Amino acid sequence: MNAPSLNRRGLWSILRLDPVLLALLLALMAIGLMVLYSASEQDIGTVWRQLVRIGVGLMAMLVFAQLPPNFLKTWAPWLYGLVVLMLVAVAVIGVGRGAQRWLDLGVIRFQPSEAMKLALPIMIAALLAHRPLPPGWKELLATLALIAVPVALILGQPDLGTSILVALSGLCILFLAGLRWRVIIGMALATVAALPLLWFRLHDYQRNRVLTFLDPERDPLGTGWNIIQSKIAVGSGGLTGKGWTEGSQSHLEFLPEPHTDFIFSVLAEEFGFVGVIAVLALYAAILLRGLFLASRCRGSFGRLLAGSMVFMFFVYLAVNVGMVSGVLPVVGVPLPLVSYGGTSAATLLAGLGLVMGLHSRRRFMA
Repeated sequence: MNAPSLNRRGLWSILRLDPVLLALLLALMAIGLMVLYSASEQDIGTVWRQLVRIGVGLMAMLVFAQLPPNFLKTWAPWLYGLVVLMLVAVAVIGVGRGAQRWLDLGVIRFQPSEAMKLALPIMIAALLAHRPLPPGWKELLATLALIAVPVALILGQPDLGTSILVALSGLCILFLAGLRWRVIIGMALATVAALPLLWFRLHDYQRNRVLTFLDPERDPLGTGWNIIQSKIAVGSGGLTGKGWTEGSQSHLEFLPEPHTDFIFSVLAEEFGFVGVIAVLALYAAILLRGLFLASRCRGSFGRLLAGSMVFMFFVYLAVNVGMVSGVLPVVGVPLPLVSYGGTSAATLLAGLGLVMGLHSRRRFMA
């Protein structure tokens, strides 16, 4: 009578995946494909290409779930160093439209900055794993140096949005490691003090994004167009929305990049407040399940790394929703597992694969 149940548990144990989290992720990606179909002008080819990308991401999740913690700790410096070298290569031979962010490997084009969102947390978690927590000044300075190198290289591409995400992926581990509040406040004050210097280091288009965020109406037909149209789309959905494939902002080409950065606006316009709440509830369930799994990991390495992966998923969500609703500047961060694109989806799914893999080994981790 209990054999089928035992077999199912045995399968998930072999795969090292959490069925609850996996089911939630599949539900989210299914909704994403539905919204993408509408946002892409009902182009089934775009949906199929995204489905292939999702398949690659799920394979990455399965592979990363199999990686033992000791393997990750041993190879963390080599992985970090390799990705840093690739970022240097991007600066020399990188390709891209208006910005050098990709390495052309012939068969595929690869964005090393996405890989750093995994390599950096693994490196920092390995550094702090066998040291007393909260980290002392020596560990703090070492961690900040590990963060500064890739962030500087990514800023030079230039890619402000990804550099912020990479920095947060590292700083999150310091927070989870119990960094004292007086140090956190001190770092925050130092960041605020450095903002005037950072302002003059920004490119013109980056400054315009900040100014547009502060006052979208300053250039409504230029730099302010994107956020103004996005807010119109979000607000016009009302309670229940205009209906699937019936959104006017996206289909009449008022809304820029409706299938990538601004796909949340399409969701809000076509499914309204009810649809937005349902999708955000699904995101909340994913985050809560991820936090539950991370909290049950044994050892500093497992808890720090798993917690940082869940945090990164939350940051993607918060930045994208804040961006399309005018609460945050537009920095080109996709809506996790809903926006069109393969690199970010593979990174997020691989990170959640790490969470599930670390949780499955909780009995054996030190």
